[in-house]
Amino acid sequence: MSSIELTPSQKNILQALINLHREDESAVKGEDIAQRVDRNAGTIRNQMQSLKALQLVEGVPGPKGGYKPTAAAYEALEIQQMDEPATVPFRHEGESVEGAIVEEIDLSSVHHPELCRAEIHVQGSVRDIHEGDEVIVGPTPLSKLRIEGTVDGKDDTNNIIILRIGEMTAPSEEPEH
Repeated sequence: MSSIELTPSQKNILQALINLHREDESAVKGEDIAQRVDRNAGTIRNQMQSLKALQLVEGVPGPKGGYKPTAAAYEALEIQQMDEPATVPFRHEGESVEGAIVEEIDLSSVHHPELCRAEIHVQGSVRDIHEGDEVIVGPTPLSKLRIEGTVDGKDDTNNIIILRIGEMTAPSEEPEH
């Protein structure tokens, strides 16, 4: 599979399409994508033509029509469409978040524990998560890492939540005697 170079604008639109499609499983209207990426619908239609030419998007005709991402779209964005990604539990304000898959946890500023932040990369929307909310991520499948923290910021475009870490636990391998 050759790698496709996408413009930042195309990446944004494709990411929005994938997120909207994941939320709803049906064809996504251009207007909805336009709203999500803050562009007008005409711009989206033009971009969709080029994304169709790259075979990243298919058009669905009819009143329920719109656009769907192709498997190549996921590859182009390097979102691995795994059959069953390892599920990392993700809780927001004490409630389990359905439909959100934690893809990656980046720990930043480990050298300054008092400034410790975690970037949580999520597949699925982070729209309903706001600064100051309590979030618990984990335990992760392998290391059983569990992070509790307060949302410090978020990046809706890239579905990243920035957590100020309150507590981070990973059980030690050695059982206590």
